[in-house]
This record gives sequence, structure tokens and C-alpha cells, in this order.
Amino acid sequence: MRAGLAALILAALAAPAAAQLGLPGGLAPLGTIDRTRSTVSGAAENVVDRSVSGLSTIAGNAGQLAQDRLGRLRDFVAARRGSVDWDERHEPARAGELLLLDPDADSLARAAEKGFALIEQAGIADLGIAYARLSIPKGEPLARAIADLRRILPGREITADHLHFPSGAASGKSGERAPATALPKGGTVGVIDGGIAGSDRLAAQGAFAAGAPKASDHASAIASLLKGAGTTRIYGADVYGTDPAGGNALAIARALGWMAAQRVPVVSISLVGPANPLLARAVAAARARGIVVVAAVGNDGAAAPPAFPASYLGVVAVTGVDGRGRVLIEAGRAAHLDYAAPGADMTALVPGKGRIGLRGTSFAAPLAAARMAARMGPGRDVAAVLRATNTEALAPSRRTGRGVLCMVCRTGG
Repeated sequence: MRAGLAALILAALAAPAAAQLGLPGGLAPLGTIDRTRSTVSGAAENVVDRSVSGLSTIAGNAGQLAQDRLGRLRDFVAARRGSVDWDERHEPARAGELLLLDPDADSLARAAEKGFALIEQAGIADLGIAYARLSIPKGEPLARAIADLRRILPGREITADHLHFPSGAASGKSGERAPATALPKGGTVGVIDGGIAGSDRLAAQGAFAAGAPKASDHASAIASLLKGAGTTRIYGADVYGTDPAGGNALAIARALGWMAAQRVPVVSISLVGPANPLLARAVAAARARGIVVVAAVGNDGAAAPPAFPASYLGVVAVTGVDGRGRVLIEAGRAAHLDYAAPGADMTALVPGKGRIGLRGTSFAAPLAAARMAARMGPGRDVAAVLRATNTEALAPSRRTGRGVLCMVCRTGG
């Protein structure tokens, strides 16, 4: 817990002042699974729905949640053969291609000789990252291709393009409106998720997947919560669109680069996936530029593997609590934990659906981000903002980190 936020404060202190002050699917009711949904945005949200729908029967069984996660991932990959495959760690990733970081002509030539053809050589200029996308030999499983390319290019950083999934769902009840709070409001928050619709706080929206921006109830609910929490401007980055392998590490890294170019000071990511070296670099580069990155710990229970990007060094990791301040029994975990925020007994406005109830750590992360963004402003040091945010946190503990933020922020606008 302390290592994550301490590293972020140290990075903030080292960053230039200008960088520190820089200004981005559907929610099915719990227990319902729409097997006809073809996009990852929708499919991922339905995957998450199933992780929450059995709460009454699992009674907090963390081991069962972890097993449920594996089953959902198996179903997800099986339904998308040709678009999604398993990597060497048995994590889902984009099928048929690999990422080579810091490519050079010699490495690309050696890879091509062995059947790894260049798809794209590019960079994320605002984060100082260079990469190449390489197709793998036809018919070769992704896991074997990774091992082969690492033998061909020893010492080079090679990775699959891992997928990330939303970590929240509709709760099926509208709940009650929360009382107003006297806490400071305002600020700018970036949201890396699906497409945002129906928000009058949306300043700009970037597209980082085929068919993007495509309206997502998950992202739109997050935008509604941010408005209810007093956020003035929202920058959205759609990393799903209609891509069957959307939510991948490359899309999220590119979205972070766009956020840096837009000078967004606080970025909220309510997605979870495995560790990925490209995304780890992107997060570190964003932090070095004074951006506060906030991420949800997921909904796969405490026995699941640590969630990323929440587990990257310096990311503000956030779990969820219900209306009585109890940590959600399905809440996942990260390598560290910084804060908790409302993740149940809350509502948001979603275009076409009206006011709906929400549940999941997806909805806690943006509320924590809103509290940090509200304290940003000209002349304010990021480290000072984080220290001030700590003064708001209630009931600190091993399960809530430095405490609960924005406890009354339960009604989206």
C-alpha cells in the first residue's frame, strides 16, 4: 500500500512543474448474460456480470471467485478463436501477433527471416515509447510463438498484446440519492474505457480501437459518476470500439499517450488484466510526466492474481465499499492498496436506460480520481495534492488502504 503511493509522490516531486499541472458496451443486469454480443466491450461487461451475480451463493468464497474467473476466461477465448489466444502464462491476448519494444532494423530483419512479419512500426511520442507489431507464423499458437521469438531475439523485450476487462456491472436496483458534500469539487479526469455518451462534461474523446468511439454503458456510467462527484471536464479514450480483441495493452498505452498530449492531470482506468511490459512502460512514462494514474483492483476476489494496471508501481490502486463501508466481497487485489471508494449502493444515469444501480470496483476508481482532480490547480504540487487527499480518507485499514474517499458520492449526474 505505502510503496505504491510513496513512489507516486516521489515521481511527482521529481517531475517538472508544468507537467505536474497538465490539463480523457452495455451494462447488463446482474445475472444476465447476452451471448450474442460480439464486441469485447459488451462481452467483457457480461463476463464481469457473471463474477458478481453469484454473490449470495459463494458467500465470500475467494477460492470460488478465482475459479469462476478462470472459467469465464476460458469461455471468452473459446468464443473468439481467431481474434483471441492464450499467451505463455495462459492469459488472453490478441491472436496472431506480438509486440517488440524498442525495435531496430537488425531485430526486425532476424524476426522476418523466421516468419515474424512486420505489421507496424510506430511509437507513442508523448510517452517516448517505440514498438513494432509482428505477425506470427501461420498456424502457430501464440504461446509457442512468444517462446520462439524470444529465442530468435534474446534479451529483447517481447510480449503478447494482453486484453483487459471492465470491473463493474449493473446492480439491478436504483438505490437512493446521496446527500451533498462540502468537499472541494471541479477538476479534469481522463477515462480509459469504452466510448462515453450523453455527458455534458465530455471535453474530448479519442479512438484507440476499430469502430471507436462506440458508446459503452460502462464508460457512460463512469462519466455520470464523475459528474455527480463534481468533475468539471472529462476526457474519454475508447480502447474497445468494435474490436473483438479490444481493451488490449497497446490500445491502453496509446490512450495514455493521448492523455499526456491533452495534458490531463488524473487518469482513471477501470480495467483489469495481467502484467504487460508495454503498458508498464506507458504507466511509468505517464507518471514521470506528472500524471496521476488511478486504477480499480477488479472483482475476481482476493484469491485471484494481482490486477493490473492497479499493481504497477506508483498507480493509485482503489477497492470498493458498499453503503455501510464494507469492502465488496468480490473485490480483487493489487500488489498494493491505496484507497477505497463507493462500489455498491450507488446509481448513475445511462443514455437509453435512465438511472441504474451499479456494483463493482470499476465505479470506485473514478470517484477516487475525482477527489484528486478536485484538488489539482495552478501552482499545486502533485505530491501536495495527494497529501491533501489523504486528509479526506475515512476509516483506514488493511482492506481500505489509506481510507475511504468520497463516501457520499453515490449518485451520478
